[in-house]
Amino acid sequence: MRTSSRTTPSPVGPLTAFARDRRLTAISFGARPSAGPPSAELDAAAAQLDEYFAGERERFDLPLAMPANDFQRAVCAALAEIPYGETVSYGEITAAIGHTREDVRKVAAAIGRNPFAIVIPCHRVIGADGSLTGYGGGLDSKARLLDLEAGQLQLELT
Repeated sequence: MRTSSRTTPSPVGPLTAFARDRRLTAISFGARPSAGPPSAELDAAAAQLDEYFAGERERFDLPLAMPANDFQRAVCAALAEIPYGETVSYGEITAAIGHTREDVRKVAAAIGRNPFAIVIPCHRVIGADGSLTGYGGGLDSKARLLDLEAGQLQLELT
């Protein structure tokens, strides 16, 4: 089956969701030309992202096509467990999946490959010293998402 996509506006810029075989395959920053027929999965992703930005949703319930690689899947599962409004360090994610400090860079790289921006909340991962570090949507977007979740910011669609 062909991949379909839909771009939706958000307070941190356009987000594009991709779907195939009734599952989302990615949600990424930036606008992409829509492709393929509309789908319930893409509609659900847009609706749940709108609810998140309105402060009405803390967890997503979407059909995700998780990465095939066991390590990447484990990292995504650990990210999905970070509670709304909380942050953890790269080291804490590394320990959560049963790896040692020597694997922090490997885990950080896997976090950077998270295919589901916002839905699998890699924006909740920060440096050991509390600093904001790399984020596919940019550090300003990461800060805005964390402020939204902390109740310190109300975001509006742009």
